Amino acid sequence: MEVEGREFLNTPPMKTVRFGDYVANTLAKFKQGDKGDYELLKHQLTDPDIKDGQIINWLQEFRTCVTQLNKDHEQLIYVVLRLPWLGRSQAVVDEYLSFLSNLVSAQTVYLRTCLKMVVYNFTPARVRIREGDVDISDSDDDDENLPRNFDLCHQALQIISRYVPSTSRFLMPILIEHFPFVQKSSRTLECYVFNLLRVAVYIPALRREILELIISKMLTLDVSAPRADIEEMEENAEQKNSEESQDECLFDMDEDADADSGLAPTPPDLTAMAHPVAERLDTLMSVLLGFIKDTCLQNGVLELEKTKALYRDLLSVYDKLILPTHASYHVQYCVFYLCSFRLGLAEAFLDHLWKQLQSPSQPSVLRQATASYMGSFLARAKFLPVATVRACLDLLVPWLHLYIDSQDANSRSFCDVTLHGPFYAACQAVFYTLVFRHRAIVEGNMKKGLAYLQSLNLERIVMCQLNPLKVCLPAITNMFAAITRKYQLVFCYTIMERNNRNTLPIVRSSVGGDSVSANTNPLDSFFPFDPYLLKRSGKLIEPIFQAWEEPDYMADAPKKDIRKASAEEEDDFLRDDTPQMDTVMGMTPSSFESHLRSPSSMGSPPLAFLQRPF
Repeated sequence: MEVEGREFLNTPPMKTVRFGDYVANTLAKFKQGDKGDYELLKHQLTDPDIKDGQIINWLQEFRTCVTQLNKDHEQLIYVVLRLPWLGRSQAVVDEYLSFLSNLVSAQTVYLRTCLKMVVYNFTPARVRIREGDVDISDSDDDDENLPRNFDLCHQALQIISRYVPSTSRFLMPILIEHFPFVQKSSRTLECYVFNLLRVAVYIPALRREILELIISKMLTLDVSAPRADIEEMEENAEQKNSEESQDECLFDMDEDADADSGLAPTPPDLTAMAHPVAERLDTLMSVLLGFIKDTCLQNGVLELEKTKALYRDLLSVYDKLILPTHASYHVQYCVFYLCSFRLGLAEAFLDHLWKQLQSPSQPSVLRQATASYMGSFLARAKFLPVATVRACLDLLVPWLHLYIDSQDANSRSFCDVTLHGPFYAACQAVFYTLVFRHRAIVEGNMKKGLAYLQSLNLERIVMCQLNPLKVCLPAITNMFAAITRKYQLVFCYTIMERNNRNTLPIVRSSVGGDSVSANTNPLDSFFPFDPYLLKRSGKLIEPIFQAWEEPDYMADAPKKDIRKASAEEEDDFLRDDTPQMDTVMGMTPSSFESHLRSPSSMGSPPLAFLQRPF
């Protein structure tokens, strides 16, 4: 039934058994101080075995006296709104939605209560399982009515927003309040995020705030699952599966017996992550990337205006949440994925990063993080043409030269990360980009490519008194030195040997006493677009991601490492890894393919339904 005319719904009353007086009379008695029938009414409404006919009759009576339901009847309204209308017949649903429209239009004081009722149903119903003396409570993942229930919840929310235009102002705090704890099951988180994104479709004014809420929770998960932990658990899981496969081969007779009895062994889910936090994050990333895809692409055609609007929203979330979060590994790929739809978006993102990097009004710590994003994006985005990479280098390298010029006559012209952090981060971004993109620059026309690399005057940057090779990650400087040696651009090894001799160890206190170690990552840098580890959502990232390919000439590089990098600091061009840091969420340190089909039992958000007129 359409929403229009719902307030005029006039279903004939059904024959049911009831106790007490009619609702109108009960309210009149309550006003006079007689609470007997009032309490009896609440008791009947909370009956777990209440029938469809009883619900319909009660709701019809409440609709006739909705103007009398003032603030004094708050408990009664709460009981009525908690009636089990989801999963009931269509007649019950229609009557309930009619009551809801009458209530919010006549008594806006109950707006928050109605919104909370709807949002409460954005996750599967809770079930209680008793193990011994302990009650375990979580979502009911086997409810086959979830798709219909979610559709009805969104229908109810649209009705409310139609009758109360200010709904969005009251809805957002409720969405934040009801967001499930991040340690809840993947299914619960998946359903809630899925429904939040559906709200963003028909209440676009809330989309940016909804994306902020979702991404903030995902960042909490992301920084709680370090790359090293994910890789270790995946390796252990693969080893375990391999051992089980070998064991199964040794017991063919047992398998034949199981087959005869109709019991086939259950194969392991190869798409699931072994790390529990990574599994939840993978689920949410799949939903978010699916939403981005469904919003931007309609039947495979890019909707440019919608894509631009979504880009602006995501860029705002990036500036506010993603950039200041140190060592997040996966969430930032939502921006990476969106930029892959059109080159103009990628160039706009790079332009935004460039403006942040060179802006002296930005905190140094954020400028360093921006340089990491810029270098990593240039290196890893397969959809970026070499012309765009060269254009960015034409911005970064002259800026480095100007910075060196400004320091030549300065008393602070010496190697100091605290004073020159953005400069070193920009140097590392240039080195990292050249490590990945040098072949694309020189291939096709070696002469022009080499002339371009020579025009960058990298020797001046490497040889300057600020000594960037001493600060940048050893894995990057070693690779950069090998590449520049091959093309005879600059010979870095002499400087690296001198830096190695002059590097003094840093003494730090630990539980077992004092230990001595060299700080090989003074920038505390990380690469935001290092290899993506999540399996299901990674299927969307893999085609647009530039993996590291070992150059043939690396065999000719000097056998002796100038500065050996620890396993925690090597990039994937050495061992498919990145600088590892056991971190907690915080500020950066200074020194729907429609998987919006998820939940899996559901279809993509019915955009046609959500956009049809009320």
